[in-house]
Amino acid sequence: MISIRHLKKVYPNATPLVDVNADIEQGEVISIIGPSGTGKSTFLRCINRLENPTAGEILIDGKSITAPGADIAAFRRKMGMVFQSFNLFNHLTVLENVMVAQVDLLKRSKKEAYEKAMELLHRVGLADKALNLPEELSGGQKQRAAIARTLAMDPEIVLFDEPTSALDPTMVGEVLAVIRNLSKQGLTMLIVTHEMKFARDISTRIFYMDDGVIYEEGTPEQIFEHPQKEKTRQFIKRLKVLEENIDPANFDYVAFLKRLYVFAEKNQIPARTARNVHHVFEELVVQTMLPRLAAGDAIQMNLEYSSDVAKVIMLLQFGGVPFNPLQQSDELSRKLIEAASDGREYRFENGRNYIKVDVK
Repeated sequence: MISIRHLKKVYPNATPLVDVNADIEQGEVISIIGPSGTGKSTFLRCINRLENPTAGEILIDGKSITAPGADIAAFRRKMGMVFQSFNLFNHLTVLENVMVAQVDLLKRSKKEAYEKAMELLHRVGLADKALNLPEELSGGQKQRAAIARTLAMDPEIVLFDEPTSALDPTMVGEVLAVIRNLSKQGLTMLIVTHEMKFARDISTRIFYMDDGVIYEEGTPEQIFEHPQKEKTRQFIKRLKVLEENIDPANFDYVAFLKRLYVFAEKNQIPARTARNVHHVFEELVVQTMLPRLAAGDAIQMNLEYSSDVAKVIMLLQFGGVPFNPLQQSDELSRKLIEAASDGREYRFENGRNYIKVDVK
């Protein structure tokens, strides 16, 4: 359905797209991942011609949308786009936002546009907000309204440019649930996202972008579990490592727990393992280590997840005198740590304490 050949985009101070090539079949759901600044959003904006490519060709159903004289408006009617920043008309109600383009561009009657808009607002769970203005909605509700507006144009292709990046974490799930339902309806979808669990769950293929190209592509299993290229491996490995620098005098335990469970969700860590990590951290670090360490003895912690064995390896290191909290914790803490882990090691080397716990 979409063919991209040697796509290049040059700005005066940057070249985000160097040589992008891809073929996308009808009904595919493609998630586009990669580090920030690697051209992912520029790639989408070139596909719908919000950006003019510097070189290369884009074909939709075999017809070039980069050729001189191409009817861009006709191609755009096949293609909807959902932005980070919603782009709703603030002076119109939610219902009017979903109706206006239907009437102006598709020439539907107001009755037809109303019926279509209400059907879609029901689908995205916003029928009761139809007469509200955008300023009266939460961020998640605004994004769902923007998705309904896009779907009202009956697109064959929908482009999502980081649709949850502007949302509070508590609102991300409601938007992802709507997109997940759309992925089952046969639309061709390209989604730039940092939500890795979501990308793994809904995609037919993953594009990993780096160096101005689609550096590696494959099924979610291939990319997330068996990446072939070095930069992909490094990116995926970083996803599976949670690093914390813990200051005994100024540690926000509640904020850390939030990061821990987000990390677990993004990497599909089993709920049981995530809870065990929580318990080990509570007994080993919070109850045993923090009360006994001086303010300057910061704890460096890495949590490394291996999906092959469904384990999290907790690595802790800190300076000071020899101190083995695995032995010096109270009896209840020791029993809880032992119940939640398969192996525990301690060593003191070159003035630093090292602890490794294999959390099951």
